[in-house]
Amino acid sequence: MKKDFLWGGAIAANQAEGAYDIDCKGLSVADTLPGKERVKYLFNPSGLLNTTFDHYPTHKAIDFYHHYKEDVALMAEMGFTCFRTSISWCRIFPTGDELEPNEEGLQFYDDLFDECLKYNIQPLVTLSHFDMPYALVEKYNGWVNKHLIDCFKRLCEVVFDRYKHKVKYWLTFNEVNSVTKLHFVSGGTIVNKEDNPDQVGYQMLHNMCVAGAYAVELCHTMIPDALIGCMIQYSPVYAYSCHPEDQKAAIDFERDRELFALELQAKGEYPFYTKRMFDKMNVHLDMTEEELSVLKNNPVDFISFSYYMSLVQGRDELHEESTKGNIFSGLKNPYLESTEWGWQIDAMGLRYSLNRLYEIYRKPLFIVENGIGVAEELVNDTVEDDYRIAYLRSHIEQMKEAILDGVDVLGYTMWSPFDIVSNSTGEMRKRYGFVYVDVNDDGSGTFKRYKKKSFNWYKKVIQSNGEDLQ
Repeated sequence: MKKDFLWGGAIAANQAEGAYDIDCKGLSVADTLPGKERVKYLFNPSGLLNTTFDHYPTHKAIDFYHHYKEDVALMAEMGFTCFRTSISWCRIFPTGDELEPNEEGLQFYDDLFDECLKYNIQPLVTLSHFDMPYALVEKYNGWVNKHLIDCFKRLCEVVFDRYKHKVKYWLTFNEVNSVTKLHFVSGGTIVNKEDNPDQVGYQMLHNMCVAGAYAVELCHTMIPDALIGCMIQYSPVYAYSCHPEDQKAAIDFERDRELFALELQAKGEYPFYTKRMFDKMNVHLDMTEEELSVLKNNPVDFISFSYYMSLVQGRDELHEESTKGNIFSGLKNPYLESTEWGWQIDAMGLRYSLNRLYEIYRKPLFIVENGIGVAEELVNDTVEDDYRIAYLRSHIEQMKEAILDGVDVLGYTMWSPFDIVSNSTGEMRKRYGFVYVDVNDDGSGTFKRYKKKSFNWYKKVIQSNGEDLQ
């Protein structure tokens, strides 16, 4: 491993901070999502906004907002050199449409980044991670409206100027490729029954990628010594069999769900297969020559991605058992085990992913999410999570193999150093952390932090720069 390899962990503001209405913060899209019934609203929020629920998990989350000093100290104890988090857009611009930012929100991130730098932990900051201001949904219907490009540029100008001496690693949008299917959660757009969801989704993706290109341009101008990357959810897509139609189905799925967004951000242009794909979907985008020029002239410096599983795709007539996924699902792979939430475990798939993305784009890669969610109980103030150690060990081993293959990997931030609210299910019992946080699915608990067995294991991994994985 390179001496400057970045080791750490990753969270999202909306899944960890809580304090949803403190210090002038506005309501976010994530703040409207319930806990137990969340899944049915992820793709279609119909009825969501007219319903009052008993519990909204992001409202308290794990109260990182008030515990950040304690939590950063725990990360420092593990030896983190990098901490990925996100800026809550509506802490800075409560409705997203203001001309002047909220000083209290800016000060919180000043304090957080100062705390990280005190321990020589580099902040890796996502500008927008599934929690855009809800007021932008009400007023403009989210990212389907180009007005949001200007709103996002304003956010970027403010935070780049404010944190230019503190943050040297930036990401634009979290899992931006999800917006073509996850319209509301990812992009704050409600699709009406009469709308073509593909038309809406790809218009949103275009607008977000243009905004991301402006962010790259601003970052390079305002913080010339910083690096700014994109972030997608990536899972290698295996063909169900060697049948040619299965092979074609796997290729089409990867292009549509994953690579299309990278073509726009890493190469700055629409891929060669766009016309035929859009004709099939009946998609006709509103785009300008200026927007295409901005995309072309401002590709990202590096590509970051979340990796949790691989997927299998095949012919339409296949009716095999499907499996759940992070955002996208596929056919069940009989050669892999799954978590209790149906996510298939495929460590070698990470090596495959790193090689594939580097082969296509030849840009440095950064693994910014990788982990396993498990229902756990605290026993004698700890958790004996050998399964987490085994999962992370096998994935780090495969990452090292990819580096030996010649892939340029900047770093690894596992998901997540602390138990936090699950984005897909709204649960706390789906635990990912090295640190157990005493919060239940209903938001009750002491909010105390407890080290799991994996805490000291990861500390040893970092101390040895990935050499000691036992």
